[in-house]
Amino acid sequence: MSAILETYARRSLSFSHGKGCYLFSTSNEKYLDFVSGIAVNALGHCHSHLVKVMKSQAEKLWHVSNAFEIPEQEKLAKRLVENTFADHVIFMNSGAEATEASIKIARKYFYEKGQINKNRIITFKGAFHGRTLASLFAANNPDHIKGFEPKVDGFDQVDFGDHDSLKKAINKNTAAIMVETILGEGGIKVIPPECLIGLRKICDENDLLLILDEVQCGIGRTGKFFAFEWSGIEPDIVPIAKGIGGGFPIGACLVNKKAGSCMKPGSHGSTFGGNPLAMSIGNAVLDIIFEKNFLDNVISQGNYFEEQLLKIKKKFPHVVEGVRGKGLLKGIKLKVENTKFINQLFEQKLLVVKASENVVRLLPPLIVNKNEIDEAISIIDKVCENF
Repeated sequence: MSAILETYARRSLSFSHGKGCYLFSTSNEKYLDFVSGIAVNALGHCHSHLVKVMKSQAEKLWHVSNAFEIPEQEKLAKRLVENTFADHVIFMNSGAEATEASIKIARKYFYEKGQINKNRIITFKGAFHGRTLASLFAANNPDHIKGFEPKVDGFDQVDFGDHDSLKKAINKNTAAIMVETILGEGGIKVIPPECLIGLRKICDENDLLLILDEVQCGIGRTGKFFAFEWSGIEPDIVPIAKGIGGGFPIGACLVNKKAGSCMKPGSHGSTFGGNPLAMSIGNAVLDIIFEKNFLDNVISQGNYFEEQLLKIKKKFPHVVEGVRGKGLLKGIKLKVENTKFINQLFEQKLLVVKASENVVRLLPPLIVNKNEIDEAISIIDKVCENF
C-alpha cells in the first residue's frame, strides 16, 4: 500500500528522465509526451538553459522572506509588465493560488471604493479554476465540490455561451466576470475574439472587472504570450501558472493599475511565492519564449498540427467528431469513449490527457517540431483504425 493519499488514479508507470518532448520510464521505454505535465513543461524536459540557470541559482540562494527585496522577483515582474497589459504582478506558487488572489483583488477593489456589497463574481459552467475551496465553488463542478460543502458564496454561474443569461445575471452586487480564455478541463473550448470583445464591453458598461484565467492557455501556448491577445482586448486581472515555471512551481496574478490600486501591505502574501530560485527559472523561461520567432514557430507548428488532425477527422468521421483549440493547445472531440482511446494511445507510447465533453487533450511542449507532430499523428491514425 502506498503512503500517498489516493487522490489520483495513477497509471502503474514512473519515469526516470526526460529530454525535450520525450519521457523515459524506469524500465527504459520511450514515450512521446503530449501532456507536458498538463501544459507545465512548456519548454520540454530538461531544457539546457533552464538546467543551467537552476544549477547556478541553487548554488547562491534558494529562499528569503518577502519581507526583503528580491532582485530576481523584481526582474521577472518588470519583464511581465513590459510585455503585457499589466502594471503590477504578485507571485504565488500555483494556479489555484493565483485564482484566489484574483478573487480577493476583485472584491477588495470595490470594498476600497466604499461599495462593500459589490462582491459577487460571474463564472461559467464547465470552467476549472483550481482546487481550493473558493476556486472549487467558482467553477461549481458537481463532481469536484461533492463533500466539500458548505458552499463558498460569492459566485453566480451562467451557461457557457449564453449571452442573455450573462446579461441577466449582472446586478448591483456584481464585481467581476471571470472566465478561462480557453476552457481546458472543460473541453478545449475557445472563447471567440468577438465574445471577448463583448465581455470587455459589458464590464466597461457595468463597472465590472474582467478576470481572464490564463493558467493553462497562457505563456505562449496559443502563439501569443496570452491567448486573449488574439482579440485585441485588455483584461483587468489575469492569473497565470503552469508554463511560466517550465516545470518549477510558479503562480502569479497580473493586474492593471486600476485593479491593483486596492492592494496594500498586508492585504495578501505568500511564504514561498517569488523566491529567488523560482524567479530565476521564470526569467529563464522568458529568455526563451521572448526570443525572436519563438512564438511565430508556435503558431506555425500549431497550424500544421491542426491541418494533420483535420485530415484524421476526414479519414475517420466515425471516430472523430471535431478538432478544437488554438496553437499548441488542441482537443479532439470523439464519437468513441475518450478513456478507451487514450488507453490505446498510451499503449502506442503517446501520452495525452482527457477533458470534458469526451475530448482528448493534446499539449505538446512549445518546442515540438514537425517530426514529433508527425509521430503523434501516425499513432493517432493507427489507434483510429481500431475503432
